[in-house]
Amino acid sequence: MEFALYDSESGYYARAAQRSGRAGDFFTSVDVGPVFGELLAVQIVEMLGMVQSQSPNPESRPDLVEAGAGNGRLSNDIVRSIRTRDRELYGRLRLHLVEASAGAREAQRDVLGDVGETLASSSPELPASFTGVLIANELLDALPTHQVVMRDDGLREVYVDVDRDRLGTGDWRLVTTEGAPSTPALAEYLARLSVVLEPGWRAEINLRAVDWIREAVRRLQRGFLILIDYGHPAHELYSVTHATGTLTTFTRHTMAGPERPGAEPAWLERPGEQDITAHVDFTGIQRAAEDEGAVTLGLLDQTYFLLGLGAAGMEGADLKTRLALKTLLMPGGLGSTLKVLILGKNAGAPALRGCAFRMRLT
Repeated sequence: MEFALYDSESGYYARAAQRSGRAGDFFTSVDVGPVFGELLAVQIVEMLGMVQSQSPNPESRPDLVEAGAGNGRLSNDIVRSIRTRDRELYGRLRLHLVEASAGAREAQRDVLGDVGETLASSSPELPASFTGVLIANELLDALPTHQVVMRDDGLREVYVDVDRDRLGTGDWRLVTTEGAPSTPALAEYLARLSVVLEPGWRAEINLRAVDWIREAVRRLQRGFLILIDYGHPAHELYSVTHATGTLTTFTRHTMAGPERPGAEPAWLERPGEQDITAHVDFTGIQRAAEDEGAVTLGLLDQTYFLLGLGAAGMEGADLKTRLALKTLLMPGGLGSTLKVLILGKNAGAPALRGCAFRMRLT
């Protein structure tokens, strides 16, 4: 998964500055239009105001970090809205875009245009230290994950190999194989969450996502994290409902169907030419963040998060904006399949606008 998505020459994300949108393989909230970033800006302005009020230096410059920023489209929408809402905050803002793809990083200046003056850094790595807000929209589901399967004799890991019978024929293909877990951390992860997999169940365990959130919380000195992604709490993710696992692909807005018995999974096909994703275990992410000193302030559907930020009060907007809001809020679509996890560190336990409408997961 790491090679297929992130290899600097052959990786799916490395070979294009943008993969989403109508001409891409999948659709994100950012593709709906600027209204998503404008609503996020409402929450970010509130958060940065809280951070600033607690700062011993009133002249300090707050940080806005976007992880998995791509070519910067979401940050562009957010920062433009901040400029409209609060010119003084805009003038002090330091924007940090974190993106693995060199091609996407090269496109960021052009995408940001005249708000590029706020850009403090563009890098594959998180800032060493920051104070303010970090946002990650659909990042964790694309981090390389382990896949395991429970057998009668215990936990096994699923590996990728080459069909040995075809080596030397010029018609090689990738296959899956099972073996002993590559690290005891996989079984320890399930045990820590009191997860019991039944024989035959497959599941993804994203140790990389756990490492990422731990590092993000360590580097955040004071402020908030907003994580938006596909996923579930552990009790739902590791259950009969998802007993075949959630690892899948998207190509031209079509998700791969269920795996056929005896057939190799779709995510092995055309490496580097299609997206690969797995649902996020929000319980594991919460636990890891809390271990590093973060506090969970909210976990809710995107629908309720955006309604808390004032989406319902935009009924007087133009038709294009109203249609965009419908896409963002609709149950069964982006509104309920995307979840929002809000964390704070050294910022107390404030009542946030994004959590004001309803704290609900569906």
